[in-house]
Amino acid sequence: MTDHAMVGKTGRVTGEIAPGEIGEVMLSVRGGAEAFHAYALDRTETITTGSRVLVVEYDPPRTIVVSPI
Repeated sequence: MTDHAMVGKTGRVTGEIAPGEIGEVMLSVRGGAEAFHAYALDRTETITTGSRVLVVEYDPPRTIVVSPI
């Protein structure tokens, strides 16, 4: 999946994203839902499970940087 296809997608946090720790976000891609490793854009922020997020960066193959929406 290309960078431009991922950036701008929205998803839901399924594993809390905390400072210094990787979390998990489910995104709708390729006709289904897939889990991606996720970091917060603001590295001091905690994003709780269930929060909606926006993908702002993509590091292939399975890592994204997100911001809450």
